[in-house]
Amino acid sequence: MLQTIAILLIILWLLGVVSSYTLSGFVHILLVVAVVLVLVRIIQGRSPV
Repeated sequence: MLQTIAILLIILWLLGVVSSYTLSGFVHILLVVAVVLVLVRIIQGRSPV
């Protein structure tokens, strides 16, 4: 499930990059932070909450 969420966030981020009407990049920053946190959790091997 965690991988599904990460893939969904990446797809949404790419859609946001393609479309030009986002809130001055704020959405992109949030999505990148979320993906990084998911990757850190996967690398550390913690179980999802």
